[in-house]
Amino acid sequence: MLIDEETENKEIAKQYKDLLKISYLQLSAVDKKLIRLAFNTAVDAHKTQRRKSGEAYIFHPIAVAKIVASEIGLDATSIAAALLHDTVEDTEYTLDDIERLFGNTVAKIVHGLTKISHLKKDKDVSLQAENFRKMLLTLNDDIRVIIIKIADRLHNMQTMDAMPEYKQVKIASETLYIYAPLAHRIGMYNIKTELEDLSLKYTEPNRFDAIKDKIEQSQEEQTQYIKAFSKFLKTSLDKEDLNYFIKGRSKSIYSIHKKMQKQSINYEQVFDKFAIRIVYKSMPKDEKFLAWKIYSIVTDHFTPNPTRLRDWISSPKSNGYESLHITVMGPNNKWIEVQIRSERMHEIAEKGYAAHYRYKQGDEKDSGIEGWLNRLQEVLESKDSSAIDFVENFKLNLYAEEIFVFTPQGELKSLPQGSSALDFAYSIHTEIGSKTRGARVNGKLVPLSRTVKSGDSVEIITSQNAKPTANWLDYVITSRARNKIKSSLNEEKNKIAEEGKEILRRKLKHLRVENNEKTIQQLVLYFKVNSSLDLFYRVGLGTVDNRKLKEFATTYNNSFLNFFKKRLRAKPGKSIAEGEGFVSRYDKLVFGKEREELQYKLSPCCNPIAGDKVFGFVTINEGIKVHQYNCSNAVSLQSSYAYRIVPAWWIDSGEQEFTAELVLHGIDQQGLVNQVTRVISNSMNVDIKKINFQTEEELFKGTLTMRVNNKQTLKKLKQRLLKITGIEKVARQ
Repeated sequence: MLIDEETENKEIAKQYKDLLKISYLQLSAVDKKLIRLAFNTAVDAHKTQRRKSGEAYIFHPIAVAKIVASEIGLDATSIAAALLHDTVEDTEYTLDDIERLFGNTVAKIVHGLTKISHLKKDKDVSLQAENFRKMLLTLNDDIRVIIIKIADRLHNMQTMDAMPEYKQVKIASETLYIYAPLAHRIGMYNIKTELEDLSLKYTEPNRFDAIKDKIEQSQEEQTQYIKAFSKFLKTSLDKEDLNYFIKGRSKSIYSIHKKMQKQSINYEQVFDKFAIRIVYKSMPKDEKFLAWKIYSIVTDHFTPNPTRLRDWISSPKSNGYESLHITVMGPNNKWIEVQIRSERMHEIAEKGYAAHYRYKQGDEKDSGIEGWLNRLQEVLESKDSSAIDFVENFKLNLYAEEIFVFTPQGELKSLPQGSSALDFAYSIHTEIGSKTRGARVNGKLVPLSRTVKSGDSVEIITSQNAKPTANWLDYVITSRARNKIKSSLNEEKNKIAEEGKEILRRKLKHLRVENNEKTIQQLVLYFKVNSSLDLFYRVGLGTVDNRKLKEFATTYNNSFLNFFKKRLRAKPGKSIAEGEGFVSRYDKLVFGKEREELQYKLSPCCNPIAGDKVFGFVTINEGIKVHQYNCSNAVSLQSSYAYRIVPAWWIDSGEQEFTAELVLHGIDQQGLVNQVTRVISNSMNVDIKKINFQTEEELFKGTLTMRVNNKQTLKKLKQRLLKITGIEKVARQ
């Protein structure tokens, strides 16, 4: 390829001048000097590099800096960091060089961007999930790292034509999976929309082209409709001396695609393909008043749909989005969404975090962004979730529509749509969540799993005896609640394991078996568990009981060498868990919230084995196929066919809870029911679901429905109940 260096250098110089012209913020002489130095450094660093398309590599960092400067609107420090974002990763420049030339802040941002890129070299993890987690960890340093990374991804998506198709699909799927939701959460709606549309262009090109053609064909019709709408309102709006403009906003190609897919309809049946925006100038103190004045004028002319009113001015979204949305019956009897917002609100919607920063001066903090960062910090500090769990849980909260729920004191809480009463409890405080016994929604008692809706008033009932159970994980969708419940369950498991360790010590002493590390390891192998913690936990639960320990002792005393030689002869390079003779403790695969056992096939593309992190994918002809979460096809399936993904878990049937029903008979006496419930409450790992007592001529019959871990737990409970005065018989139904 013949390169005209003189023409190329002129174009590079032109791009640099454009960068200075399009900056959203006013640049001082010092700012321009910083950007010039960053530009010269980047040109020098990348002077020998070229992109896949053949153009000089320097065009990429300049393009990223232009996105940062104009579309996102960050400051000179960010523009400089964007110009330098690939220097430490791809050139001879070091981080020390950057710090020496540009100072600590720019170096810190470049370092954060380099840390993200370096992770790609790790082949043993789900790259997308770990990349996302790593990227979010950089928020501890500076949120600008994330924003520049999103700008970097946007330019890469804009210039992917030279790449092979398989790479285009992979990068596009990753963008849908990670970057678009993140741009949405930071409030960068324009960039989020472009990322989604570009992703669809590469993942489903035929669908993309078809929708794009239809939108272009209807452009003239939309323009005429907006003119007709504006004509109705102009006189009334002008009477109020409002400084405003009215413009149309087409629904994005991707959002039309999602609506067609979700509702199984064609393009013509999507009725809200575009919306009308009324943007007005206002002093901050008059913004709300003027929004409702414009609302009044619009609804004087057009009939509103009362169920489609969205007031995000009184209660802004947690990412700071403010606007008043109404749907009215417009000209030609067509429903049309009207968005009413001030110039300030419009800038925040377009630019996201940067506009927040501009409008929040002095010491005043942006509570939306600050609150989000604080919640994010809690999620990042959780050590209980895998990278995939982390992404799935966090992404759910990134993209979910928000609802607003009241506390009994009238305080407004923001939650993702689909949140339960238990999610609400954890959003108030971890201690309240973990002690939740029940909930009242609008004054009525409801199950903890009940989904709450915008406008609900929720009161949480707590009890010192309440504690999280494994079932609670099925009731919540927020990352905070899931992580706190998992942490609590782990604490409970450790507590039971400590008790089990002491019980095991006493049992081994009684059986005259030496209690040392070697014996514990042999017990781990004998009972086919993964660790000593699992062993102690099962002893504490009673799954490993006296009879089983006696059998072990017999084996230990009579055929120690023959029995353990076979199990300790693991192949070189394998852990004991992978050695010959070991059977995984994960022996059952279950699907969905109900943890059902369904027919399935293991996918040959990743060959999952018991214990792997997996998910089910509903195929058209072959039923459920099970894939590993870090399977090469996982991201594509998750991003393109999310509605066909079924959660799946390998479980240990030895630890699985089951429902049992006990029937009690005896002589009735005062306080009997109270004594029964106290015994059950004090029994570890027993969760009562239903209780019913009937009395006839001084005799009673009681039925108890409970969730228990195993038969040993149930056996112990029966023995304790029989000790209560008046109870003659306890039998399992």
